[in-house]
Amino acid sequence: MMQLQINDPDNLTGEHSIGDVGQMIFCVLFMSTWILDSFFLKYTVFLNQIIPYAIRGVFGGIFLIASGFFSFNGLKMVFFEKQDPPAIISNGVFGIVRHPIYFGEILFYAGLLFLSLSIAAGLVLITAVLFLVFISQFEERLLQDRFGEKYIIYMENVPMFFPKLNKKRK
Repeated sequence: MMQLQINDPDNLTGEHSIGDVGQMIFCVLFMSTWILDSFFLKYTVFLNQIIPYAIRGVFGGIFLIASGFFSFNGLKMVFFEKQDPPAIISNGVFGIVRHPIYFGEILFYAGLLFLSLSIAAGLVLITAVLFLVFISQFEERLLQDRFGEKYIIYMENVPMFFPKLNKKRK
């Protein structure tokens, strides 16, 4: 049986003080909007009449699976894989995007959004992405202070959220 050992807090650089609370607020706001609009009110889901559920379901499913992949692997690498000494994690999902956990959150919302095409939920998703950019930039300043030029080079080679498909690393 595998025993999980949570990383020492000294290995972690830090996060924005409102990051967790903000993410919870956006989660509740998105889910409430998505459920109410998709299943009860149906004010902004008129695109469902144009795009068949089979297409929406395939894309939604792909996004939800990708969400789980990025979120699980990002959490596992940050919290359960010891970096001794503390270092920039640039392999695995962190070699694809700098913030795979936040990217997984975006993919989760987008996956649900594909299932019902709720424009109201889409607007909440846009504001949630803006919030994630805000807290990511704060966290990146902390990482630059801690790791200096190495983190700046990492930032130049790996995108913040959305993977670049034909980009060679420096």
